Amino acid sequence: MEHTAQLTVKTTATKRSRQEILRTVWLGVLQIVMTIVLITFLGPTLWMVSSSLKARTEIFAHPIVWIPETPQWDNYVRALTMMPFERFAINTFIICALTVTGALISCSMVAYAFARLRWPGRDFFFGLLLATMMLPEIVTLIPMFIEFRWLGWTKPGTVFGFLPLNYLPLTVPYWLALSPLYVFLMRQFFRGIPMELEEAALIDGANRFQILTQIILPLSKPVLATVAVFSFLQAYNDFLQPLIYIGSRDYWTLALALRSMNDAQVGQWELLFAASTVVLIPVLIIFIVAQRYFVQGIATTGFGGR
Repeated sequence: MEHTAQLTVKTTATKRSRQEILRTVWLGVLQIVMTIVLITFLGPTLWMVSSSLKARTEIFAHPIVWIPETPQWDNYVRALTMMPFERFAINTFIICALTVTGALISCSMVAYAFARLRWPGRDFFFGLLLATMMLPEIVTLIPMFIEFRWLGWTKPGTVFGFLPLNYLPLTVPYWLALSPLYVFLMRQFFRGIPMELEEAALIDGANRFQILTQIILPLSKPVLATVAVFSFLQAYNDFLQPLIYIGSRDYWTLALALRSMNDAQVGQWELLFAASTVVLIPVLIIFIVAQRYFVQGIATTGFGGR
């Protein structure tokens, strides 16, 4: 019996050892593959940053020159002084701030109604909302332009004395829960919050608005960060909408400025790469700051639904 027990223990130990070896090998292979994929995706970005410090003759040299022989820091000075980039940056961040704020407020209220309230046709209207995700943006472009022109938002002028009328078509739709994706993400996350918390608040006399603002939203920081990052990137990188609605150069965004710079400075790629690198920096900062909540929001959305 003792001999049999010893053989069983040795066999079990051998199996565990083999499993650990296979697991280690698998993790090593996975790490190598992911590193190669990461380098592949980061390659163009690294080349752009490197080229922003190159002389014009080094940019398209063959083989590729990854490290400039003499870094041309003057490229950044020339690129940022050719156009009023500080003004374009202020315009862009005004639009982004209004967009992110509107998306968080409106989508959270709509998502709460779909996730926690019971009303006739709730599931039907939620399915209808998701169906709008299949509509390409170009399909609604002309109807929205006609509507905004009817409202007078395509004319020169300002609102409250400082906000250009042309910014309203770019920001107001986000205050009306424009994106069904954000509503879907928030709804799925809200459904994972225990219903007992809401029931206890109702017993204590809290209304629905208090429950949303004091219970649901404080527990939903991951998904709020996710929606904030997505909406910021959408507004920050948007080129088509500002091109349609913004006429005056004084109200341009960074995306329009980069395109104009590309058209005006033909062949001066080092200046375009320098400006593009500067425009990329805020995106990296936003992602680094919100990374923990952003990854957690993506990973946990949809679990524990009711």
